[in-house]
Amino acid sequence: MKIFLPIVGCLISLSTYAQIDSSQLMKDVQTLSADKMEGRKTGTKGNRLAQFYLLDRLKQTGLQQFSNTYEQPFYFTQGDKRIMGTNLYGYIKGSTDSFIVISAHYDHIGTKKPQTGTDSIYNGADDNASGIGGMLAMAQYFSKNPPKHTLIFAAFDAEEMGLQGAKAFVAKLPVPATRILMNINMDMISRNDKNELYVCGTALYPQLKPFVTAAAATSTVKLPMGHDRPEDKDQNWTNQSDHYEFHKKKIPFLYFGVEDHPDYHKASDEFSRINPSFYYQATKAVLNIVQIIDKQ
Repeated sequence: MKIFLPIVGCLISLSTYAQIDSSQLMKDVQTLSADKMEGRKTGTKGNRLAQFYLLDRLKQTGLQQFSNTYEQPFYFTQGDKRIMGTNLYGYIKGSTDSFIVISAHYDHIGTKKPQTGTDSIYNGADDNASGIGGMLAMAQYFSKNPPKHTLIFAAFDAEEMGLQGAKAFVAKLPVPATRILMNINMDMISRNDKNELYVCGTALYPQLKPFVTAAAATSTVKLPMGHDRPEDKDQNWTNQSDHYEFHKKKIPFLYFGVEDHPDYHKASDEFSRINPSFYYQATKAVLNIVQIIDKQ
């Protein structure tokens, strides 16, 4: 079954049954948020284990490499420490010479000295194994359904340390910045009691609003737009995740995420707290928006 949605003066054919492998989606999040990953803090053994897993997944999805590698090492300094991070990315070639970057960060905040009887591992299931799982699901989908634009799928490191991975990526883009149409960024997309997945960026880039509105018409999760105006103050998410580095380069973005929940940046952000139904439908909603944009 197909429906036709009016977008900026033309008709877009959008499948209402875009297939996402729900089992793989959940497996990716469960694996990345397992205790053996030790919270995936940049520069740790657990973070490196996450990299190994993601490298295998990028290969499985058939992403092509830039310069014969999926890895982009980078260095940054915090205090008196020099830290190495590693971005992981690849692409699915389209039929045009324009690019869309689809991103999420795979690092989290690691472990902390526990209080008596409490967990010491900050697994970061929602933040942000969920965004990575959604990114991988979309890469798998587009590997079987070739896009019009070339899609770059980027798993950023060191987001929790000041968007360091995105800074390194934007500073050394694999393609000319003028050919990047936009960034789609996901950070915390797997749980919300109100069935809401916020879309940030349309106030700054109003030309993107019709794409969100079109996808919202068929989405089973609500897609409110907001958290992107100066008057939002500390609830303005413009600079809160990796999309900010694209915005600083005047590359448009849409950022998808839920509002903070009680387990945000706590050891209780575990796989068992994810809402599988919401997560699956949220991932589908982002995929549908990417489909609509890609066809433009």
